[in-house]
Amino acid sequence: MAKERMLQFVTVEREMPEKRPADLRAQDFHEIYREFAAQKAAEQASRCSQCGVPYCQSHCPLHNNIPDWLRMTASGRLEEAYALSQATNTFPEICGRICPQDRLCEGNCVIEQSGHGTVTIGSVEKYITDTAWENGWVKPVKPAVERAESVGIIGAGPGGLAAADMLRRKGFQVTVYDRYDRAGGLLTYGIPGFKLEKPVVMQRIDQLEASGVNFVMNCKVGEDLSFDAIRGQHDAVLIATGVYKMRDVGGPGVGQKGIVQALDYLTASNRKSFGDEVEAFDNGDLDASGKRVVVIGGGDTAMDCVRTAIRQGATSVKCLYRRDKANMPGSRRETQNAEEEGVEFVWLAAPKGFAGNGAVEGVMVQKMRLGAPDATGRQTPEVIEGADYVEPADLVITALGFEPEDLPVLWGVPELAVTRWGTVKADFQTHQTALPGVFAAGDIVRGASLVVWAIRDGREAADAIEAYLAQPASVAAE
Repeated sequence: MAKERMLQFVTVEREMPEKRPADLRAQDFHEIYREFAAQKAAEQASRCSQCGVPYCQSHCPLHNNIPDWLRMTASGRLEEAYALSQATNTFPEICGRICPQDRLCEGNCVIEQSGHGTVTIGSVEKYITDTAWENGWVKPVKPAVERAESVGIIGAGPGGLAAADMLRRKGFQVTVYDRYDRAGGLLTYGIPGFKLEKPVVMQRIDQLEASGVNFVMNCKVGEDLSFDAIRGQHDAVLIATGVYKMRDVGGPGVGQKGIVQALDYLTASNRKSFGDEVEAFDNGDLDASGKRVVVIGGGDTAMDCVRTAIRQGATSVKCLYRRDKANMPGSRRETQNAEEEGVEFVWLAAPKGFAGNGAVEGVMVQKMRLGAPDATGRQTPEVIEGADYVEPADLVITALGFEPEDLPVLWGVPELAVTRWGTVKADFQTHQTALPGVFAAGDIVRGASLVVWAIRDGREAADAIEAYLAQPASVAAE
């Protein structure tokens, strides 16, 4: 019934909008949508086979108790379902929206493996958490006992925020330092609003503030405040900066106007959605409207860029990737979404340089083929000689992945050990670095990865910090 009502509502709005009072439209649609969503959530949850070996749970980095909260959802016990979901996942409303479920829980659903289509776990997770927020079930954290020890967290992304939440639940005093003016990291400024609505992120930040987490924003460690000063103010420090340095593209013509990095492009778009003034967007430098856009890269960030460009009104959007579709590193679901929205993929194509005279006019493309597998078993792209051509472009967005910044140099802490890739060296179980009382978690340790892994790392680091601070001072100092 809810589905029929929703279809009827959409048809009336599209074909006879004058028949419905404007002041009732949003309210009516929301009511019908909620009824439809409730029906679909219960329907999908009831499809769970409650198998004896829940592969969905074992393939979730957080090991969420998916079968149990699906069963609760199917029987209408939504508040209990939310409580169970929240017990293992700090941000279920975010994971339900942006996790690549096709590669994790849903991709390993027994029903999916048997050929009957997966249970849409992510959509159910999103529904029960949105319902929890609407009904006031999500409340500020109130520790049973307040503790005197304080923890400083550098980085307000998913890893840092997950740790902050867990540490407050344990009663610790928590201060989060971040370079941006709003907390959330890439949740706020990297992921587009059509995938992750910004009010969803901001309401969780508000909840953490109401729980007693202190945020120090617009704070660049090493410039506005030294790392040593942060260590001196707290009993333990967690480094959860993420990785923000984008890999550069090379070749002739680099540096021309119109060649931009993905993070700059996405940040400008997200800032505009907050109502901020963004000069580089307003003057057209970071606005794809009316332009021929070429995005270089094949990961989820590249998909965010092409889909954002479509929404900004680009005349054409093409994505260059040096391997074929089967070898795309990003989510297949995201690639399919981009194709359906009108993005053209140019497979087996790599940039050689850029045409133009001060302002980019095109990408010099080398055609590729896949050769012998490398040490990882992945086929290596090889150049096809004599097959170069120029792909016309007014805006080129490079999305070649992220690398860690040189924290020991930026922060003036040469004793902070890093790997040969520049990531912080930390124990993968305790998350402790070589510096006493200093921990690290998330992408700054494992390299660019998924939000769900950062959440897991942050939660684990909170437990390790609690154990560290419970030791006698003489032991902790060793």
